[in-house]
Amino acid sequence: MTAVSIADALAWADPWLAPWWTAWGVPVSRLEAWACVLSVAMVIFNLRVNPLGWPLAIVSSLLYGVLFARSKLYGEASLQLVFVALALWGWWQWLRGTDEHEHRLQVRTLSARGRWQAVLITLLLWPLIGVLLHKITDSDVPYWDALPTAGSLVGQWLLGRKWVENWPCWVAVNLVSMMLFAHKQLWLTVGLYGLFAVLAAWGWWQWRGIVRGQIPPRHALSGL
Repeated sequence: MTAVSIADALAWADPWLAPWWTAWGVPVSRLEAWACVLSVAMVIFNLRVNPLGWPLAIVSSLLYGVLFARSKLYGEASLQLVFVALALWGWWQWLRGTDEHEHRLQVRTLSARGRWQAVLITLLLWPLIGVLLHKITDSDVPYWDALPTAGSLVGQWLLGRKWVENWPCWVAVNLVSMMLFAHKQLWLTVGLYGLFAVLAAWGWWQWRGIVRGQIPPRHALSGL
């Protein structure tokens, strides 16, 4: 499907993309507002190691997929579809998944080798996705769009397997994404991803506490 046909196929969403209300002079659409609320709820459930975050991830990803496609951020839009598939997988992993010892998945940390492998995979995916976006879409920021796309794929896999390192990965992804969305003037989403960066840093601290036995999973972020 070409970029033009994608835009035509999503024209039904235009009423939901019209300004719904204005915050500090910045128009916010109904679609972006709902995607924002559901995404924040998803992260809070993830921080608490609660599998209910995964169905919220599915719905918010579908909403953001439409928003990003209409903003010509095709890498981010395609990523949302991948997120839906990964969310279904991650949901299953958290409910029924096992580790390498056939024990039920628990929050744990990667080895030093595993961390370097995650970084290497991200760096390999980045130019590959960038070339793909440059070739098949009319994106004006294909390689910039590709970087958080690559990082998000790795971060989502790490989250699904309950690796603590998913959180620093999300910190980096969210900071890069903030600059990308500011370029596209998606200001509510810029603020949302700033909040995500803070929550990801908090999640990193929380999950490290869980691994050390200092914080029971059900008590993580208990104040929210």
